[in-house]
Amino acid sequence: MTASGFLLFDKPAGSTSFAALGGFRKAYPGARVGHTGTLDSFATGLLVVVVGGYSHLTPWFTGLDKVYEAEITFGIETDTLDPSGTITARGAIPSRESLESALGAFRGSMEQVPPVYSAIHVKGKRASDLARKGQAVTMEPRRITVYSLDLVKFQDAKASIMVHCSSGSYIRSLARDIAAACGTCAHLSALRRTKVGSFAVEDALLSSEGATNVDLKKLDEIIASHLGMNSISVPVDLEKGFSNGAPSALKVLAPRLPCEGETAVFSSRGEFMGIISNGKASATYKMVMPKAEEIL
Repeated sequence: MTASGFLLFDKPAGSTSFAALGGFRKAYPGARVGHTGTLDSFATGLLVVVVGGYSHLTPWFTGLDKVYEAEITFGIETDTLDPSGTITARGAIPSRESLESALGAFRGSMEQVPPVYSAIHVKGKRASDLARKGQAVTMEPRRITVYSLDLVKFQDAKASIMVHCSSGSYIRSLARDIAAACGTCAHLSALRRTKVGSFAVEDALLSSEGATNVDLKKLDEIIASHLGMNSISVPVDLEKGFSNGAPSALKVLAPRLPCEGETAVFSSRGEFMGIISNGKASATYKMVMPKAEEIL
């Protein structure tokens, strides 16, 4: 039977998020293995890894907010805004008072321009690929929210910060913009993701080698609530119909849904089966877990 579930992994520095999952691909042969939020090669920390049918839950994991520990080095900017890039500018080191004053503008909702060197697609191609070819790339701003931003330490040219932010936030861009607000330049010299939603890096595997089915987590009602969903159990006589996406099963379940929004559906044995979206007018299938033969 093909493996299916999710797990938490503490990515080491020096590898891409894709390459870091190589051990899991060996551990779960025949199963699709992916992550739900890229960490740059120089960064470390929490990746939520989805295996088999749980890859269909990627959008829900990706949408969770994140917590980062980051180090900003002032006075040096690189084209990638991280340690791997070429130096493009030099500037002054701000005072602690100037930095603390600037941080206030970066708490709350704001427009953020992503880095050119990113996986975002521009005209069907990765912005980073276009930039490496020397092509001019214009990045469109995105709406993000920074729930908290704290200065942990500031010594010499380096500032350690802790950031709690919405999905889609770029800490490299945040470092760039904070420096600009201080009248200088900077790059992000270190980054560690410590939380994804309610999931913490302290609970993560330290290696992708030797993973087993025991390491795979399954969705339950508690985790579903952390993903912003209600929960409901399907009667045994409706399980087959639900698994097949039958309208008749949905019609029976709709009046039993707790409220508007998304609801995680579980079998009578507690197995996660899929998600229903309940609107004002009607309920619809949001996703149904694939059968074993469909997971490959």
